[in-house]
Amino acid sequence: MVLLRDEQGTAPRDVVALAEVSKVHGGRVRALDGVSVAFTRGTFTAVMGPSGSGKSTLLHCAAGLDRPTSGRVLLAGQDIGALREPRLTAVRRRHVGFVFQAFNLVDALSVWDNVLLPQQLAGTRPDRAWAGEVLARVGLAGREKARPGELSGGQQQRVALARALAARPEVIFGDEPTGALDLATGREVLRLLRQCVADLGATVVMVTHDPAAAAWADRVLFLADGRLAGELHEPTAQRVAARMMELTR
Repeated sequence: MVLLRDEQGTAPRDVVALAEVSKVHGGRVRALDGVSVAFTRGTFTAVMGPSGSGKSTLLHCAAGLDRPTSGRVLLAGQDIGALREPRLTAVRRRHVGFVFQAFNLVDALSVWDNVLLPQQLAGTRPDRAWAGEVLARVGLAGREKARPGELSGGQQQRVALARALAARPEVIFGDEPTGALDLATGREVLRLLRQCVADLGATVVMVTHDPAAAAWADRVLFLADGRLAGELHEPTAQRVAARMMELTR
């Protein structure tokens, strides 16, 4: 992958870093409270916590989809809080891929056109050879002309993952990417995310409620009441579930 270089010409080790980030909704609800965390290049991190703990808010602030009330967010070495919206959108399109629980595909477009759409909207020339390779990697070679409605839920999520990868992002953010899938299909999507880290050097940050899904990650971050509540490295589903039980008591 082509890695962003900082001003000294070296690739920043942390693709995303949050420093004392807080987010207050409506002037009263504190969704994040002074969170500092970094996501290192080529790693897979799962984010877990009870309902309302700030998981999705953390992901949205880290991805530049939402601006923190205070604190700093560095994305690919840039302080995105200081960027105006057009520049922020450009940085996000260049460095970030998204995979959500809702596949967010355009039903009227083919698989091929869905995969290329973000690059076309960004005004960049799509790398068609790479897009074809990505579709092959996610097991959809030969389905380029199909419409989303002709695919299973798992196949649609693979299209969404291919769309995220087609722009060669440095970080992929997933918000419950397996939440709408059956067990076997969800496991396949997690395997593909794992391959993105191992084979492509991507960074994956995934919000999930499922301890079995979190066990695919290198580490699990836990949130509670908008604050970091610990982390696990080399997690297992059993250890993750036990920690979640502690947080919900």
